[in-house]
Amino acid sequence: MVKLYIIRHAESEWNPIGRYQGLLDPELSQRGREQAKRLREHFKNISLDAIYSSPLKRTYQTALEVAEAQGLEVVKEERVIEIDHGVWSGLLVEEVQQKYPEDFKRWLEEPHKIRFEGGESLIEVQERVKDFLQDIKEKHWGQRVAVVSHTVPIRTMYCTLLNIDLSRFWSFGCDNASYSVVHMERDRNVIIQLNITCHLGDLYVEAHKAL
Repeated sequence: MVKLYIIRHAESEWNPIGRYQGLLDPELSQRGREQAKRLREHFKNISLDAIYSSPLKRTYQTALEVAEAQGLEVVKEERVIEIDHGVWSGLLVEEVQQKYPEDFKRWLEEPHKIRFEGGESLIEVQERVKDFLQDIKEKHWGQRVAVVSHTVPIRTMYCTLLNIDLSRFWSFGCDNASYSVVHMERDRNVIIQLNITCHLGDLYVEAHKAL
């Protein structure tokens, strides 16, 4: 079995204002830096063998805090980078609603059917996260591994791990600086804990429903 800790990055400067980030690279906010420190304290008591992270600042800075508590180096992993939001990148949710109303509605109701103009689809994200998860299973059998990623790849991982349709993408909570625990077994995967945020205390902020 592989015990996999799936961590969403701490709050970025753009999360509180509802701006689509995609492959753009804002820093963690002040609250995000504090959230990352609380993750670090929490993971002092959890033994890890490896930690992977999307190379973007918001994920890598979060991963560094967890890694330092473990005495590990962070392995940058392109396959768990955020979805490329294409023309939505850098726009506020309200701006997307005004400029691309049909696509925005489809994103909330049928996320598996949208491909962002100039960007990616959930199917394309699933292809790369599926490949990553298979690698983890082969390379780290019998170990505990953490991966720090973004809301879209993480929700796509859940669908992939449970072998359920991408139409169920929005069925999983995924708040900033949260983590989930998955047992990757020989013939099945089990989500043991989902979207854990108790370590954040007063720094907890509920994720935007459209991000």
